[in-house]
Amino acid sequence: MTPAQPQPLTVAVLFGGRSGEHEVSLMSARSVLAVLDRARFTVIEVGITHQGAWLGGENVLAAFESDRLDGLFPVTLHPDPSKPGLYAIRAGGATETLEKLADVDVYFPVLHGTYGEDGTLQGLFEMADVAYVGANVVGSSVGMDKGIFKDVMRAHNLPTVESILVLRSEIQRDLENVVQRAETVGAYPLFVKPANLGSSVGVTKCRGRSDLAEGLMEASQYDRRVLIERGVHHPREIEISVLGNDDPAASVPGEIVPGADFYSYDAKYILDNSKLIIPAALDAAQAAKIKEIAIRAFKAVDCCGMARVDFLLDPKTGEIFLNEINTIPGFTKISMYPKLWEASGLPYASLVNRLIELALERKAERDATVRQYRRNA
Repeated sequence: MTPAQPQPLTVAVLFGGRSGEHEVSLMSARSVLAVLDRARFTVIEVGITHQGAWLGGENVLAAFESDRLDGLFPVTLHPDPSKPGLYAIRAGGATETLEKLADVDVYFPVLHGTYGEDGTLQGLFEMADVAYVGANVVGSSVGMDKGIFKDVMRAHNLPTVESILVLRSEIQRDLENVVQRAETVGAYPLFVKPANLGSSVGVTKCRGRSDLAEGLMEASQYDRRVLIERGVHHPREIEISVLGNDDPAASVPGEIVPGADFYSYDAKYILDNSKLIIPAALDAAQAAKIKEIAIRAFKAVDCCGMARVDFLLDPKTGEIFLNEINTIPGFTKISMYPKLWEASGLPYASLVNRLIELALERKAERDATVRQYRRNA
C-alpha cells in the first residue's frame, strides 16, 4: 500500500502594512511567494493597506502592486484562540458577519517596520495562539526600537556607537536646545534616525547644524522618538544573518559598499550602484568576533527565527560597533539576508522552508507552557 501523502500546510503570507516600508514589503513578499512549494504548502495572501485594512481574495499581491484593491475583501484573524483561522468579514445590511475562509498552520509576516516588525502584530499572533515566522514580541519590539536596543546591548557589554534619544515634542518645543545636546554626542558627522523604522527611511547624515536641524525635523515625522548617534569615519558596513531559535547559527559575513554617501533608502532600493561583497574581506579573527557578537545580540533580545545583524567597522582602528538588529530584514532574492545564507550553503527556497519549521518548533515550545496555576494538594 502506498503511504498517504502528508497534507499540505496552510501558510498565510502577510505583506504591505502601516509603515514607511510598505513598498519594500511588497518586494520581499513577491520573492517569498515565488519560492513557496505549492506541493508542500497551501498559500493564502493577505495584504495590509497603509490604513491598516487586512484584505484577501485572488492575486492579492498583484492587486497591491497595481493599487487596484476593488476586487479584494476584508479579512481578519480573531484574537480568541477558540476561533482559529482566517475569516472574511461579510457585510450584511447594517451588520457584519465573520465567515471562515481557512484554517492556517503558519502565519508568515513579511512586514517591515511599524505594525509588522515591532511586536504589535506578534502580540496579536500570541493572543490568537498561532504559529508565526520570526521573532516573538520582546525580540521584535526591542530589536525595532533603536534606542532601547542600544541600551540592552550596552547592558550586555556589546560595543555600540555613542548616541542619545530625543522626543518629537522636544524638537517641536525647543529645536535649538536639542541641536546643542546632539552636538555633545560627538563631532560631525552625526546621524539622525527615527527610533522605530528601518530601510533607512527618515535617516539623515548631518555634517553641520543646518543639516542637523533638518534631519531632526525629517526623522520626527516618522516617529515620536529620534536617535542621534556619532558617525564613524568612513566605516565598513558589515552584515551577518542569524537563523534559529534557542541555538542560532550565523552566516558568513557580508559587506555593503554603498553607491551613495551612506546606505540610504535610495541606495538600497532605487539606485543600482551599491555593491554586496560576500563573503566580506575580513581576517579570521574579525569574522569570528562579528559572528560571536551577532549571536550574543540575537540571544540578548530573546530573538527567534531570523534576524540580520548590522555592524560598523572602523577601518583605521579596527573597532567593531554593533549598529542594529533587523528581525524581519529585506527578503527579496537580492537582499543581504538570504544572499548571506545562500553563500553559507542554504538556498533561498530552503531558507523559507526552514523559517516555517522554526515557527512550528517555537509554537510547540509555547504549547508546553502551563497557563494555569496548579496548586499542590
